[in-house]
Amino acid sequence: MEPVTTFRRELLVALSVLVSAAILISAMALAVVFPRLNSPAQDLFFIAGLIAINLAVVIGFGRRFLHRTFVQPVERMLRDAGRIAGGDLRHRIQRMPSAEFEQIRTSVNALADRLVEDQERLAENVRSLDQTNAELVATRDELIRVARLASVGTLASGIAHEVGNPLGALVGFADLARMRAEREGRDTEMLQAIRVEADRIDRIVRTLLEFGRDRSATDSKTEPVHVQSIVGKVRELLESQGRLTDIDLRCGVDSDVPPVAGRAQHVEQILLNLTLNALDAMEETEGPRLEIGLSVEPGGYRQGPRRREDDPDSVDYTHLRRVATDSRAAGPDALHTADRIVVLSVRDNGPGIAPDQASRLFDPFYTTKHPGKGTGMGLAICARLADGMGGRIDLESQPEGGALFKVRLPAQSHAEGAESQS
Repeated sequence: MEPVTTFRRELLVALSVLVSAAILISAMALAVVFPRLNSPAQDLFFIAGLIAINLAVVIGFGRRFLHRTFVQPVERMLRDAGRIAGGDLRHRIQRMPSAEFEQIRTSVNALADRLVEDQERLAENVRSLDQTNAELVATRDELIRVARLASVGTLASGIAHEVGNPLGALVGFADLARMRAEREGRDTEMLQAIRVEADRIDRIVRTLLEFGRDRSATDSKTEPVHVQSIVGKVRELLESQGRLTDIDLRCGVDSDVPPVAGRAQHVEQILLNLTLNALDAMEETEGPRLEIGLSVEPGGYRQGPRRREDDPDSVDYTHLRRVATDSRAAGPDALHTADRIVVLSVRDNGPGIAPDQASRLFDPFYTTKHPGKGTGMGLAICARLADGMGGRIDLESQPEGGALFKVRLPAQSHAEGAESQS
């Protein structure tokens, strides 16, 4: 790299050399020519000519010197700065010949670097805000759904209790009438049909009671639940019932899946309900395929400082960082504060679920099955069971068709495992 000198120093050196050369040439000319002049007019003409020659040399040399050391660098700097101002923030001003211009170049390039950095931070800021807004909308919808489930649960519990007493009397009277008809030798087909439908109403009432049960009381005691064993248990149950005949069943279970805190029967009920729904959806599907997966994904974020040492004073990036609360908190926050999340997935290649149905899929009494094949309470109960364990159930869209349900449950921490064992 060539050494950079100051413009002032270069100008002083050039002027000093120029003046010294002019004085030397003038002195030599006067010593040689001046004694040979014969009249004052010739002396005056010679001196005027010598001054004009010196001025011409000074002007020509100064113009060339200034053009090389000042005009050209300024023009080049203006072109480079114009490109930066025009939006080409990656362009940089090239090296300048003098220290003053080099300092200006360094400052402008540093400003461009700062603009690029701020632009990238702004873009990341905007992306984070968009993501945060999307998460806020999803959280709002989740809160609305949970509140709706809670209100419907209270209503369902009250209805179930009110219907249960007269239903028990109806079943008793139907059995009594059937026994009398059998003794008298009359036809009991109608009475048997009444008994069957009463049993169906009884199952619906029990489902309502299950849905309306207070989770805060029933789920206060938890145990380590190994989901791998539950996947095997549900598979054996369905195979024993012949439900997996002609079904291409694929199970992908990771070997290092940690346990979750909850109740084994609740996880089994969730998986069994999702699997049965998938089997029902594939009744008319050619080449039905059912995939059950169990894996682990990273959890949320631990509590961190509001600001970091390298944060600029003029910009606040705290919304980019999540602040965790109690790592054992129930509800959606448990997924954000957990170290790891256990993901149980059920995928089928059936007809799938329409977008207008997906938004209501977890609503109580809403079902996509044919009349008489479902009450619309299965997924609602599963959603509430998952919520009681601090997790959630998501329906994810599948471009290739079919339905994919993912149950996310916070993995049990070491502290929770120690507490449950004690």
